[in-house]
Amino acid sequence: MNKLFDLTGKKAIITGGNGGIGRAIAAALASAGADIIVAARNRAKTNETVSELQTAFGVQAAGVEFDVLQEFSINQMVLKSLKILGSLDILVNNSGIAEGKRPETVSSAEWDRVIDTNLRGAFLCSKAVYPILKKQRAGKIINIGSMTSIFGSGFLAAYGSSKGGIVQLSKSLAVAWAPDNIQVNAILPGWFKTELGSSARAEDPTHESRIIAATPMGRWGETHELGGAAIFLAGQASNFVTGIAIPVDGGYSSCLNGMDGPFKPAV
Repeated sequence: MNKLFDLTGKKAIITGGNGGIGRAIAAALASAGADIIVAARNRAKTNETVSELQTAFGVQAAGVEFDVLQEFSINQMVLKSLKILGSLDILVNNSGIAEGKRPETVSSAEWDRVIDTNLRGAFLCSKAVYPILKKQRAGKIINIGSMTSIFGSGFLAAYGSSKGGIVQLSKSLAVAWAPDNIQVNAILPGWFKTELGSSARAEDPTHESRIIAATPMGRWGETHELGGAAIFLAGQASNFVTGIAIPVDGGYSSCLNGMDGPFKPAV
């Protein structure tokens, strides 16, 4: 049974893996034995994360700097990662940004940047690893979506659209690549205190308490609590699971109780 969740010897890339949700997922996969590439822009944060992974879990870990907005940079990142690790089994598409504005105030440039970072970037990263996974006839791709793919937000039109696209992208890639034994799934995080949602918390002192009141489990999530879903989707336990989106949100999306009145969803 333990082998179903054992990632020893597996090689993983986590984009945006040097902070918040990405860092937590990198730690979870490393705790299960996977060697990790942290692919991100901020070199200092990446180096810190890599050092932590090596010290805490004794796995091989390295950082690769890349720009998720540039296809050439994505392709180079995958090649560098393959050279460092020697093989590749898992891709976690976590890189993402949000706009946090009402739709009528979002510029076309802001819209494009959110969509290109969150959705186009995930597509291009998946496309870049596909030949590697196809050749070995095995692989796992985990896309990080959001609860905003389930319901609307008046303050996150671009972000919600990109994350809705992530769910559909996951389904489409799952169908297309199933014959190659590549499983593609999504995780939909709920309310977690990350840098991405800091502006909403700062602007509204009642934000946290109202989220707690609308969450059946009565609290915000801790980023490490995303690790179980990530390990499941990265390991043998999910070999016959593809094209699904798993909410990890303390039950918030099950009730959707006044989700967008005064709320400003930021995850």
